[in-house]
Amino acid sequence: MSNVDWDSKLVIGSKAKAPKVTRAASDLNGMSARRAGAVVATDKKVTGGSNKAHQGTDHQRIAKLDRDNEVAPPTKVPPSVGKAMQTARMDLKLSQKDLAQKVNEKPSVMADYEAGRAIPNPQILGKLERALGVKLRGTDIGKKLEGPKKS
Repeated sequence: MSNVDWDSKLVIGSKAKAPKVTRAASDLNGMSARRAGAVVATDKKVTGGSNKAHQGTDHQRIAKLDRDNEVAPPTKVPPSVGKAMQTARMDLKLSQKDLAQKVNEKPSVMADYEAGRAIPNPQILGKLERALGVKLRGTDIGKKLEGPKKS
């Protein structure tokens, strides 16, 4: 504590003087450094103010990387599932709208499953299997579901 200078002032809010950066030789004309004969260097930015860093080849390289890293689209419902759904629905004399209400889904979802455009969802397929009484998953698609096994 003996080396503390009690007479120095602390000014809050004042910024330290930063050296001025000159951009062109015209900025230096009126400065005292040039008048005093000091050595003054000016550097011009190579790509300053333009977009030359991103011309042609960079975009092509990035596009090629994007094409290389593409993810395969998700698998769709096989056509056999759509056909099995449709035949079971017709046997029960239900429309797509009626079946959708029965499994609490939108009619467009039923249309997508029957057309093979839907991404398979195990929960929806399970509801459809119970409502239609037909297997829609596994190897024997279209086979009638058996009742619960009695022990």
